[in-house]
Amino acid sequence: MKTEMYREPQPLENYLDRELVCSCGRTHYVPIRGVEIGPGVLDTLPDYVRRFGYQKPFLLCDPITWRIAGERCEALLRSAGIDCASHVLEHLGFDEATLGEIVLRIPRDADLMIGVGTGSITDMTRFSSFKLGLPCFTVATGAPMDGFAASIGILNVNGLKLTLPAHNTELILGDTDILRTAPYRMTVAGFGDLIGKLSCLNDWELGRIVNGEHYCPAIVELVRSCVADILEKAPRIRERDPEVLGDVMRGLVLSGAAISLYGDSRPASGAEHHMSHYWEVVNEQRGSEGAMHGEQVAVGTVLVLMLAEELLSLGTPDFEAARAAARAFDEAAWEREIRRAYGTAAGEVIALERSAQKNALPGRLRRIDSMQAQWDAIRAQISTLPAAEKLIALLREIGCPCTPQEIGVDASVLRDTFLYAKETRARYTLFQLVADLGLAGTLADRVIARVFS
Repeated sequence: MKTEMYREPQPLENYLDRELVCSCGRTHYVPIRGVEIGPGVLDTLPDYVRRFGYQKPFLLCDPITWRIAGERCEALLRSAGIDCASHVLEHLGFDEATLGEIVLRIPRDADLMIGVGTGSITDMTRFSSFKLGLPCFTVATGAPMDGFAASIGILNVNGLKLTLPAHNTELILGDTDILRTAPYRMTVAGFGDLIGKLSCLNDWELGRIVNGEHYCPAIVELVRSCVADILEKAPRIRERDPEVLGDVMRGLVLSGAAISLYGDSRPASGAEHHMSHYWEVVNEQRGSEGAMHGEQVAVGTVLVLMLAEELLSLGTPDFEAARAAARAFDEAAWEREIRRAYGTAAGEVIALERSAQKNALPGRLRRIDSMQAQWDAIRAQISTLPAAEKLIALLREIGCPCTPQEIGVDASVLRDTFLYAKETRARYTLFQLVADLGLAGTLADRVIARVFS
C-alpha cells in the first residue's frame, strides 16, 4: 500500500512496512514489521516467531548478552515448543573471523537469525543474515547507538571500519526491564549517538547548498524533532526513568529507521561519526579498547560545533587563497600522510579516494565557486548550530564524556582527526568544507588550543 509521506513527524509505527511517496522525489520504505518497546516485551518473542511464520530460529549472542537475555530467549522459545539453536560468539573483533564463525555454527535448516545485544552483535546479525539469505530479529540489551533499525552493517575489514549493505531486521524488542539494568555508561552513549544528529543534519544541509545534493526535508524534520524531544528529556536519564529510557530507545530506532527511509546513512552520520570511525582505527592499532561509539560521537559533536564557531569567527573566507591551496595539493604527500595516520588501514582509505576523488582539483574548484556564490546561505546554516558550551553543560549534567581527554584522544591524534577523518567516507561534511577552503590546519589548531588550554 502506498501513501503520501507525512508532512509532520509521526510516531515510529507509522513509518513501518509501508511505502511513503515523498515530494523529495523518492518513495521511502522501512521493511520492519514490528517494534515493541516497554516493560516485559521480551515475553512476546515466541509469538512473533510464530506470527511471522518461522520454525527454526538461531540465537546469536556474546558471553555478556547471553547472560543478560540470550539464555532467557532460548528458554522462552523452547517452552513455547519452538526448536531453536543458540551460539555464543568467541571471535569478538566483529570482523572477517566473526563472520566465519557464524557461518560455521549456524544450522543448515535455520530459517531466522535473532541477534541478542547492541551495536556490534546487531550489525553482525543483519550483515550475516543478509549474506546467508535469512531474515533476522533484534533483541536489545541496551540502547547505546542508533543501528537497530538500519539497513546497513558495520564491520572491521582489513583493519578499517566499513559500512556495508545489509538488510533490516524484521522485529525490534526493547524490554525496558532489561534496558534499565544496562550499564549507565551505555545509556548515555545512546544519548551521545542521538545528539550527533545535530552535526550530521548540518552536514546534509551543507551538501545541499554547496553540492546540490539530493535532500529530503521530511526526513530531516523527522530526525530533528526526535533529537529535540530527547534533548528536552535528557536530565531524567540520570534517574533511569523507564519512560525516558524507552524514549531514548525509540529515538535511536527512529533515527535508524531514517537511514532505511532514505536508503543510506546520510540522515544519521556526518563528521562526528567520521571522527569516531577514525578513533576506532587508531585505538585498534594501539591495542586499546577506546570509548564507546556513542561517547565518541558525543565528543565529536562538541568538536564539530567548536570547529563551526571558529570558522564563523574568521568572517568571509579568502576564496582566491582557497583556490591556490587546491592547486597546490600534493597527492603523493597526502598519501604519505594517510599511511602515517591510518597505518595498516591506509590501503582502504587510499582506494576510496581513488574512486571518490574528493581531493581532486576539478571538484574542489567547483565547490569553492559554489561556496563563494552562496556563502551567506552557508553562514546562515552553520549559525543554526547550538553553542558548543551549551552542549558541554548538558553532557556534563548527565555524565557523558564531552572532551577528547575523557576518551583518550590526545592533541596529536586530534589534529590528525581534523585533517584526515573525512577520508573514511565519501561524504560532504563540514570537514570537507574547511579543507576545500584551505583552512583545515588553521582551524584544527584553534580548536585544539581551546580544548587543551
